[in-house]
Amino acid sequence: MIEEICKKIAQNQFEYSQHAVDQSIIRHISVSELREAIAHGEIIEDYPEDKYGPSCLILEFTFEQRPLHIQCSYPSRPLVKIITLYEPDVKLWIDFKIRRTKHENSYLERDDG
Repeated sequence: MIEEICKKIAQNQFEYSQHAVDQSIIRHISVSELREAIAHGEIIEDYPEDKYGPSCLILEFTFEQRPLHIQCSYPSRPLVKIITLYEPDVKLWIDFKIRRTKHENSYLERDDG
């Protein structure tokens, strides 16, 4: 599936949701960073039953080594929809790939104090 997503992104067959537009502005994530991340990314979570349509979460590091998460629709749509994109929080993710449990989060919060 990642190959098909990459192909559509490379061919400009994608669109941003309004939420993704807002987040890319707030978080200073450029279209070129999006392209970099998807071109070399890996799917770390799959949401086939998502209420807005099947989607997945992609992780990759930009050339600047900035980790990015990009949630996008499956490539079965005419245009891949970028649903959201963000730099993952290390307090919520292990190696930016695995969600931390609530127990792990509370342990980290105590560690910060």
